[in-house]
Amino acid sequence: YQRALVVAAGPLANFALAIAIFAASFMFIGTPVGGPVAIDTVQEGSPAAEAGFRPGDVIVRIDDKDIASFDDLRAIVATSAGRELTFTIKRDGRTLTLKATPRERVMPDGLGGKARIGVLGVTHRLKAPLKYERKGPVEALALGTQRTWDIVRMTMSYVGGMITGRQSADQLSGPIRIAHVTGKVASVSLAGLVLLAALLSISIGLINLFPIPMLDGGHLLFYAIEAVRGRPLSLKAQEIGFRIGMAMVLMLMLFAVFNDVRYLLS
Repeated sequence: YQRALVVAAGPLANFALAIAIFAASFMFIGTPVGGPVAIDTVQEGSPAAEAGFRPGDVIVRIDDKDIASFDDLRAIVATSAGRELTFTIKRDGRTLTLKATPRERVMPDGLGGKARIGVLGVTHRLKAPLKYERKGPVEALALGTQRTWDIVRMTMSYVGGMITGRQSADQLSGPIRIAHVTGKVASVSLAGLVLLAALLSISIGLINLFPIPMLDGGHLLFYAIEAVRGRPLSLKAQEIGFRIGMAMVLMLMLFAVFNDVRYLLS
């Protein structure tokens, strides 16, 4: 288990870095607080309309998470396409519970590309300028951990959907698109660039945990097999595994570069 801990330390460090970046943003920038999240309009035929939402409803909670701003609502809905959510709302002084499943939609990502996100079908109009509330170290760390976990969950959901054919693989990015997006984000704001670094750190940590020989996850897989068998795999079996892993990594890189080139040409 000591060897496994050493191998797992790399990906865990990636996640720890992301948590630290998010926590710092919550401490020094804060989280948006825009007053009650009151629905302005409900789109006809949308998941919100089917669930029974009405203009004027105030969303106070989704599942077990309190909603303090429309950004909170948008972040949860965007990462929950196809997953039923339980909404606690206020309507005419009463507290009601509605269930809705965000619908997947392809939207511009603001950087020249497209992203697949969950959409509820409601709009919100700010009644006052948006304010930011800075968090203390403990709360910021908890929020940073939660934000990191949400991104991990969304990413793994996408990977699972890609494997089962429910999701298109056109969102898989390689070094060319990452460099392109980094340049665009850097030209907008330093804060955005720092947050992008957190996203990339999470991605690197997840990729390294994939059970593919040559990656950290592959080593952990070998150690798990060794723990079950009581002895390590033969050198020949490990060599075959590493060759298969190298072929898989190379194919993944080539596919990502192909996606990048197609993205830039389009």
